[in-house]
Amino acid sequence: MTNNYIRKHRLKDTSFASLMNKRIFNVLLIATKYDIFILEDDGRVNEQIFNEYVSLNLSYPPRFTEVLNEEQALYELQNNHYELIIYMPNMDDDSFSIVNTLKGQHPDIPVVILTPFSREVVKRMSNKEMMNVDYIFTWLGNAELLVAIIKLIEDAMNAEHDTQEVGVQIILLIEDSVRFYSSALPTLYHIILEESKNFAKEALNQHEEKLRMRGRPKIMLARSYEEAEAIYNTYSDYILGVITDMSYIRGGTKEQLAGYEFTKWVKSQDKYLPVVITSSENTNKQYADELKCSFVDKNQKTFPFDLKRQIKLNFGFGDFVIIDPDTKEEITRIRNLKDMQVSIKTIPQKSLKYHMSHNHFSRFFYSRAMFPVAEVLKNIHLHESTDLEDARQTIYEAILEYRRMKNTGTVAVFQKDRFDEFSYFARIGNGSLGGKGRGLAFMGHLAKIYADTLDFEYAPVTIPKTVVVCTDIFDEFMEMNDLYKIGMSDRPNEEILSYFLHSSLPEHLAEDFIAFLEIVKNPIAIRSSSMLEDSHLQPFAGVYSTYMIPYVNDKYEMLRMLSEGIKAVYASVFYSESKAYMTATQNMIDEEKMAVVLQEVVGQRYGDHFYPTVSGVARSINFYPIGNQKPEEGVVNLALGLGKYIVDGGMSLTYSPYHPDNILQLSTLDLALRDTQRRFYALDMKNIPSNFSVNDSFNLLRLGLKDAEKDGSIRYISSTFDPYDNIINDGYYEGGRKVITFNGLLQHKLFPLSRVLRDILSIGQQEMGRAVEIEFAVNLPEPDKGMFYLLQIRPIVKSADTAKVDLSKIDPKDTVLLATDALGHGVTEDIYDIVYVKTENFDPSNNNKVAEELEKINSSLVKEDRNYVLVAPGRWGSSDPWLGVPVKWAYISNAKLLVELGLENYRIEPSQGTHFFQNLTAFGVGYFTINPYLDGGGSFDEEFLKQQTAETETEYLRHIRFDKPLIMKINGGKKLGVVMKP
Repeated sequence: MTNNYIRKHRLKDTSFASLMNKRIFNVLLIATKYDIFILEDDGRVNEQIFNEYVSLNLSYPPRFTEVLNEEQALYELQNNHYELIIYMPNMDDDSFSIVNTLKGQHPDIPVVILTPFSREVVKRMSNKEMMNVDYIFTWLGNAELLVAIIKLIEDAMNAEHDTQEVGVQIILLIEDSVRFYSSALPTLYHIILEESKNFAKEALNQHEEKLRMRGRPKIMLARSYEEAEAIYNTYSDYILGVITDMSYIRGGTKEQLAGYEFTKWVKSQDKYLPVVITSSENTNKQYADELKCSFVDKNQKTFPFDLKRQIKLNFGFGDFVIIDPDTKEEITRIRNLKDMQVSIKTIPQKSLKYHMSHNHFSRFFYSRAMFPVAEVLKNIHLHESTDLEDARQTIYEAILEYRRMKNTGTVAVFQKDRFDEFSYFARIGNGSLGGKGRGLAFMGHLAKIYADTLDFEYAPVTIPKTVVVCTDIFDEFMEMNDLYKIGMSDRPNEEILSYFLHSSLPEHLAEDFIAFLEIVKNPIAIRSSSMLEDSHLQPFAGVYSTYMIPYVNDKYEMLRMLSEGIKAVYASVFYSESKAYMTATQNMIDEEKMAVVLQEVVGQRYGDHFYPTVSGVARSINFYPIGNQKPEEGVVNLALGLGKYIVDGGMSLTYSPYHPDNILQLSTLDLALRDTQRRFYALDMKNIPSNFSVNDSFNLLRLGLKDAEKDGSIRYISSTFDPYDNIINDGYYEGGRKVITFNGLLQHKLFPLSRVLRDILSIGQQEMGRAVEIEFAVNLPEPDKGMFYLLQIRPIVKSADTAKVDLSKIDPKDTVLLATDALGHGVTEDIYDIVYVKTENFDPSNNNKVAEELEKINSSLVKEDRNYVLVAPGRWGSSDPWLGVPVKWAYISNAKLLVELGLENYRIEPSQGTHFFQNLTAFGVGYFTINPYLDGGGSFDEEFLKQQTAETETEYLRHIRFDKPLIMKINGGKKLGVVMKP
């Protein structure tokens, strides 16, 4: 029952922001100066209301505007907006005529009469002149009554929407005595609002705490049997409890046992609905006992306390007291959700059955605005055949699922006593999360709101446990240790690091870190998250340090490594490379602020190694699409081990998530053996770092596939080369060289990686409003136990010039090269050299000689550290010289743009750089395919180059050097590229 039941009733988060949308912001108070003076007593009404709202943790206190008469009231209503009118009559003969006038002109505004209790009021209440009055209250000099009036009307305004939207509960008060409900309502609201303050503490941050209070139970007032019946019929599915007087109007006359009859009727509908009966006659207790209801004597001086006690006892507020149903003795007391999670496993069966059968569990959650769990538990119906242990497990799993759901996508305030295995993202400090921190928080948010889309049975999508030490902690650390003058100096990086490591972090962090370390039992990544990193406007990734520390059982040793790692990340802000980058990007280093992300490292331990099955980088736009790939389908790089291998330019597998069966690197045996991963990074778990280095990779191991094979980590991602048959067998077999093909994931779909990536890239780009790059990791101990972890998201920074200039509108006369089939992206402004094969009398039989000449020119340009543009007919790198120049990468290593040129008499199917694809993408080299003989096939202005003096000219090549740069612009998304004339 349990897993399937919870899965069927997927817990969705409550949108508290959508509740209580109709508010009273402005109240028009009509009263004489004397009444206003009496009302205000020792302070203004606005101040009293404001103070009352603050004390109850309420938002939006309304503003009171005071007028003296009908003329002033009508003027205000004509010129300003009011949601409520409160009238304090002076009891003159025509004192209620004003109400009829106001209601006649403004029928939608509620009108409340507020008056001292008197027999005259009682006499007039039954008159027709009171028909336009919504409520009458007796003024007892208590400012809490004004709050109760406002909340009562707001509850009525929002009840229909809020109950149907999320299941907000209603407490029905049935009372026709103005004097009594004027006293009882403030008491009742005070109880509800105080309890709401308590359950709001279950929220993960202050903002959510405020919002959760909107989910408090509403109070609805009925002043007759018929009115109560109508409210119950409308909201029967949402009634938390009923408080009823015994005697009130029914059928137009006062009925002494109306409350008894109403209670009998509702109990026939819902046998366990809690009802509290109140009465001025103690003899009526017998009827309450008969119906198994609570009874409160109105005449007792302790009435407010008695009422509060019965509400807490019956309506699910306060502590949930688990009792022995036979002896009524207390067994345990549940104060909050965490208590419930711990206690549910040990509640005796007979107590569990008793409390479940009386809906006490669902009422506990309803009263605390935990509607998703309450709904699940309300739908569990106990029968003789019900397995109580199964029901217990359902409650437990519902709590766990609720906590997972609530923690996902929420930036919680770190609280050491509440951080546990279901805490995913928390912040220490009040400053900024920094770029990486913001990206992680955003990804958690996306994983939550798109939970249905990303619901893959064997591939849960989540983020690792994360705590961000915010930028204000960096400020505190720098100031308390007086480190700015050291950081801003020209000292060597090692010296700056030494100063930082010998400084102290704020003492208050130690207990928080210990609490974090008690939950996280994996290695921890200590990642920079500066204010400038992952900016939408400029690249700033990889500038600062990221360290990893292994997990050891000694929590104080873990604390030392964690603290040292944070200080080392702080120090990296002031390294010479960081300062140089700041200058290059025109940022001020003294304005930089550093947050630090503490994140559980994804992976598994294999002896002394720790690493994930798969690390990857996915981009929602592909600037190097080949074959039938489209730029907008994106591109993914996969590697075994830690993701630093990809970031450092290691040999990863590149593929389109829309074409997992068409991977260039695996298209031939030679490519698969040459262009697939042979080494990987793992965290060294054996050697504990005693000192941190400027090199943040000092404790990472660069291992070979033989190590991974011994670890048993590549069973689902490798294929096996058979040298005897000279083939690669699909799958892992003993013996033979292992080839990292990821076929188990991409072709055999042991894990739905491509589906997950397609959805995540689509969602990320849609929600960010621009192309995105995502870092991720997959842990796959077994095919049905995989986990997909989002590690980072950042916008792809496109060249501003490329983005704002429409390359299709550039005049070909202004270009040396124009391509309509271009790979790559960006603007390059520092190329002064172009090397091209002379097309006049071109003969492919000379291509071997062309390659030899080209190697010499490239070698000289390498020595000068100069990039260049390279143009030749046919394919680059072809092993068949008849199809193109048979060069190796070393022959053309400094080329920043390779151009395949088609001629009228030499038309070769373009290769799109397939031979050098890994190097093109790794080094950001552009690739043009130009066929000038075709309409729209692009252009090459060789005549312009012939007019230039050659720097070098051989039999087959010309090398031109310009005084001004050849500006290269490529828009890979539109596959357009140009090289402008200087």
